[in-house]
Amino acid sequence: MTGNTQAEALFDQGIERYKAGESPEALIPTFEDICRQAPKSSPAWTCLAWLYLLTRKPVQGHRAATQAVKLNPQDPQARVNLVVAMLETERKGVRPHVELVAQLITALPELGAEIQQNIDDGLTRRPNWQSLRRVRDWLFST
Repeated sequence: MTGNTQAEALFDQGIERYKAGESPEALIPTFEDICRQAPKSSPAWTCLAWLYLLTRKPVQGHRAATQAVKLNPQDPQARVNLVVAMLETERKGVRPHVELVAQLITALPELGAEIQQNIDDGLTRRPNWQSLRRVRDWLFST
């Protein structure tokens, strides 16, 4: 996280709070603060994008996901977030992102398992999330 130990500690705490079931709404300010403290942290931007998307804020989610992808173009979760945000804001150009994620999870199956877990978590927290269902079907339909 670029050596910012306070931001790293906040990030770890935020992740634990999320895993413990704290609401995305309550976590957004924490991750916004982390992104201000460590603006080059792709994981922080990826998490912030996810939280925005969970709370039906696709414009903010798109901005955060775009920043995450810019910082780490090979992060499949950042790309998934970007695709979901693009679908929800009716932007064109999702196919190259979906294809890249598909390539990454084919090459590294452990990434695929992690993406699948994240999608399942998202659909548990937001059951009727159609954009995320579409992405899941594109990536994991057999």
